[in-house]
Amino acid sequence: MPSSVLPWSPPVKLLRTFALASLCIGLAAPALAQQERTIRFGHLNNTDHPVSLGVKRFAELLAAKSGGKMKVQEYPANQLGNEMQQQSALQGGVQQMSAPATTSLAGIVKEFGLVDFPFAVASFEQADQLLDGPLGQALIAKLPEKGLVALGYWDLGFRNVTNSKHPITRAEDLQGLKIRVIPNPVFLDTFKAFKANPVPMPFAELYGALESKAVDGQENPFAVILSNKFYEVQKFVSATNHVYAANIVLVSKKFWDQLSPTEQKWMREAADEARGYQRQASRTAAQKAVGELQAKGAQFNEVAPKEQVRMREIAQPVIDKFAAQYDPATVKLYNDELARIRGAKQ
Repeated sequence: MPSSVLPWSPPVKLLRTFALASLCIGLAAPALAQQERTIRFGHLNNTDHPVSLGVKRFAELLAAKSGGKMKVQEYPANQLGNEMQQQSALQGGVQQMSAPATTSLAGIVKEFGLVDFPFAVASFEQADQLLDGPLGQALIAKLPEKGLVALGYWDLGFRNVTNSKHPITRAEDLQGLKIRVIPNPVFLDTFKAFKANPVPMPFAELYGALESKAVDGQENPFAVILSNKFYEVQKFVSATNHVYAANIVLVSKKFWDQLSPTEQKWMREAADEARGYQRQASRTAAQKAVGELQAKGAQFNEVAPKEQVRMREIAQPVIDKFAAQYDPATVKLYNDELARIRGAKQ
């Protein structure tokens, strides 16, 4: 006669162990939400640049809001790679934050090229309205599906041409010059429209290329020109103001999704509060940079407003070409916002 098999019952001691373990896990969960976090924040600028000042202010604000639980470790001057390498690191979750120029995003969200259209805005006030308004937010909304979250825009400034040959006072002065540009199609075609020879090149290679005469010139905001000592290898600084440039504060979406709602709130608030400080620091630095560049021996010149209008007209086919390649709704929003910002004056 087969023996009957009774169902197994765990010993009381084992049940108590399971219960204790479950309790410990439950108690640990809230603690995990408030764990200490170290954010690796990389950028390509030197520590005296306004972007670095913005990172430091953001770090101070975030530490204060989180009670020291969220710390920012800054990696300036390409320590974590160039902008494209850092972008990939954010998408992969290896790096938590960066503050690249918006131009670097055109490769994954082509509509960011709208920000690079030449002579679009004429003042900082117009630039802030464009980026902080519906157009800037519409561009930011396209980033999460690319593995990035944006916390707003910082100031980089109006871009200006330097070169080792002669002053730029009119469009024709750019003809034949080898100008280093950001590896971005709008920039390439804009300088081709002026019959220059644009050379795409990572920023980290730029000083050496200028020093060796591999390129004749480059274009960047005044503070970047000063901070990177381009005056040592470039004699002429011309206020072309051909493009307004902004940085964008990026967070890895993989990292962002690990944060609690409270931590995300702290980060958004810190970024919002740091923005005004960074913009003011950047614009003050730009004003001072012109005088300092001249003191270092650079020859500075303005470009007449009428000539800037003419240069914009020369570049108009570039604007039309790329606008036709972008999402029509975003292009319409861009044009509507520009009309509003300019007071409907085209």
